[in-house]
Amino acid sequence: MQSSAASGVLRIGTRGSPLALKQAQLVREALTPHGLAASAIELIPIRTSGDKIQDRPLAEAGGKGLFAKEIEQALLEGAIDLAVHSAKDLPTILPPGLVLAATLAREDARDAFISRRAKSLRELAAGSRLGTASLRRQAMVKRLRPDLRVVTFRGNVETRLRKLDAGEADATLLALAGLNRLGLASAATAILAAEEFLPAVGQGAIGIEARAADARVRDLLAAINHAETMIALVAERAFLAELDGSCRTPIAGHAEVANGALRFHGMILKPDGSEAHETRREGDARDAEALGADAGRELKRGASPDFFQVG
Repeated sequence: MQSSAASGVLRIGTRGSPLALKQAQLVREALTPHGLAASAIELIPIRTSGDKIQDRPLAEAGGKGLFAKEIEQALLEGAIDLAVHSAKDLPTILPPGLVLAATLAREDARDAFISRRAKSLRELAAGSRLGTASLRRQAMVKRLRPDLRVVTFRGNVETRLRKLDAGEADATLLALAGLNRLGLASAATAILAAEEFLPAVGQGAIGIEARAADARVRDLLAAINHAETMIALVAERAFLAELDGSCRTPIAGHAEVANGALRFHGMILKPDGSEAHETRREGDARDAEALGADAGRELKRGASPDFFQVG
């Protein structure tokens, strides 16, 4: 299938939320020094299943891949030339014919605590309501503060902040990367240290998907790929793949790459925070996939027999 990029036009598929559009704009800005004018790069918003489902946690409806399904279908059908995602929303296994072709430099991967009632997660009053749609955040909150009540909080960044102001919860957690990209960093009450509150796999990174056979687009994306971030994503996604990436099992994982070395920290938890297992790896960045996969296998072996059971 020929890319429209061959005729001088490039179509970027993205979700339509303010954050998703901002991330797509960052990709467009990165591409403009590499042979395409910004006016020749079209952003095409696509409404996904994840956007449509607002009345229940995504884990009950099929998981985070719901934010990518329709965009990936448009890519496979040739309606768009590349897809821009929050890397943490990408399914563990990509559809045949698609590849994770590039990523921009990672933003801050940490989570932000936001509250009008307390200065930190630890200072929230007993029994307070914390709003989140993330099983990982729920589990980590319950692990640190089993006395808190977790309530479902869906919607984009701005919607969740409005819900917080309306008193639907006493606090919430959002990715600091999203706040930074939207110019809303001042909304954060406190930043949670990654060591204490491990981020989601891919958090803070922008994943750019392309058709495996589209050499023109893949060459364009190779020119903007941030190597260290891609290596970190390879390790994190290999870790996730070994654990099957279950949407019902809270999984956290974060890799850092510097001077050719990779450091990885991974964790699995039960949704109620009652059981958790974690592991670490350090090694040559060239072994990123093997290091991540080995960490995943270790946690899978060490968990209790019923750990990954749904229910």
